[in-house]
Formats: sequence, structure tokens, C-alpha cells
Amino acid sequence: MRNPISILRNFSRRIVDAIDGGPSRLVEIESRLASQSAQMRAIVEGASSQLAEMRKAQLDLGMDFLVQTNPRYRDARRVGSAPGQVYSQNNEDGVIAEIFRRIGTTAKTFIEIAAGDGVENTTRLLLDLGWSGIWIEAGDAQAASIRTLMSEPIADGRLVFIQNRVDRENVVELLQQSLPSELDYLSLDIDYNTSHIWSALTALRPRVVCVEYNAHFPPSIDHEVLYDPEAMWQGTTRFGASLKALERIGREAGYSLVGCDIFGVNAYFVRNDLCNEERFLAPFTAENHYEPPRYSAVHMRGHGRQAEF
Repeated sequence: MRNPISILRNFSRRIVDAIDGGPSRLVEIESRLASQSAQMRAIVEGASSQLAEMRKAQLDLGMDFLVQTNPRYRDARRVGSAPGQVYSQNNEDGVIAEIFRRIGTTAKTFIEIAAGDGVENTTRLLLDLGWSGIWIEAGDAQAASIRTLMSEPIADGRLVFIQNRVDRENVVELLQQSLPSELDYLSLDIDYNTSHIWSALTALRPRVVCVEYNAHFPPSIDHEVLYDPEAMWQGTTRFGASLKALERIGREAGYSLVGCDIFGVNAYFVRNDLCNEERFLAPFTAENHYEPPRYSAVHMRGHGRQAEF
């Protein structure tokens, strides 16, 4: 790889030597300068791409080493480190598959609130596998992406898409007309009011619930932000609910906390009639299943998502 500084130095000398060449010579110089600039951009982009790939490889090795060497992950009943990432961001695909392998499914139905753009979420793989369900998303750009990418499953009725902002007062009404008779999976990841929305939906009784938690709070602290239907996450540590708060909400609704993903993003709950100590690791508490925030790892893993359905 040629040194970019040497490239510029040599080219500058050629410019000085050619100044007497007139307008046509200046045009040639301009063309060469543009070419050299393009070469330098390619060099920088190539180096950046190689660095990113090296960081990904280093991260993957680090996470694999953590799982393989930490005694915490040696018990097969601990689901949070289950591998598998197709369309999800934090290995949700693998964790969800492992949980349903243990407890089975009914009608293979789902609800995902805050479905994003349809390229990356926790139920896109389920849809590919023949499941059906409901996506809710408020953003205009995300909604347009979903309607384009998911036009086929929307047309054949396997996917109901609702564009609306969700709050504690409207969520049940939004879902009411499209609710399946039996629900296997519910995903909630709305950043700010997540725990309050789950509290409003506890009558749904899905087999599995995936809820984003705020891993900045230690596992013994029961905390959730005050409900504010207009509030949005501002990129700070002030959002959602601690794992202990979600454990409490789940317990009161008849659910057991069975694990968290290794990145410290999502908590997984299984309905009590499907949960036992042979299938999942007890005690079903925040103290046992808490994972610290490893958010810096989230955007560095995996391959680019395929946009086509």
C-alpha cells in the first residue's frame, strides 16, 4: 500500500513542474488531482473496513471466551448465552429458539411492540419460519420500510402492521381487533415506558415475554421511571425499569424470570405453568439472572441484515 503522504508530495512536485503548460495542462492537473483524491479515499475506507472487521473478530472471540470460561454459563439451564443471530440485535433469535425448544409452542403467534424497520427485530425470523402476528411501530420511516419489505405477509394476513405510538391508555385497544386466540410470544422494547406498557398487557398471557431492562441498575434495586406518555429516551441512563422491577411485575402477573441475554439488554419471562427447575435455572430472580450492560458490544457483532423478505 502506497503512503498517502508520498502520493501527495510527488503529485505536488508534478504540479509545480507543469504550471507553464497553460489551461489544458491545468485541466489535466485537475483530473489527476481528482483521481488521487479518489485513491486516498479508497485507502482510508479500506483501512477503516479492515479495522472494523478486526474489532468484530476481537469482540466475538472475547464473548465466546466469556461464555466458555465463566462458570456462570456452564449450567445448560441458563438460556441467556444461547447462540443464534439472524435478524436480531442481541442474540434474541437464539434465546427465543432455545426457550421454545424447552416449552413448545401453540399457534405460533407473536406480538412485537416497537418492531423497528422490519429488517432487524426479535420476530422477523419467526415470521420467516411460518409464524404469524402483529407488529406495532410509530416511526414514519420505519413504517414505510415495513410496508415495503413485508408487503407479502401483510397481504396474505400473516402479519398485521399497526402504525401508532403506544401508551398505557391505548395499547389494549390497538391490539384488540387483531389479537390471536392463543399468544406464544410478546416482545416489548419501547425504551422509556416499557414496564408500564407490560403492566397494561398482563391479561394477554403469552407463553414467553421478552422485555428490555435497564442494566445500569444493580439487580437488587427495584426501580422504574415515572410513567409519562410523552416521554422519549434521550440517550441517557434514565429509561425503562431495572431487572428487579420487571421481576416483580412478572411475578405478580404469573411469570418467572428465566434469563437475560449476555449483553444486558433483554430479560426473558416464561409463564409459571410452563416453568420448572428442570427446564430453567432457579432461583428465578434478578440477582441470579442479571447480566451487566455490555452495550458497546451490541453494534459490533454479526453480519449485515438481509432486507428482502
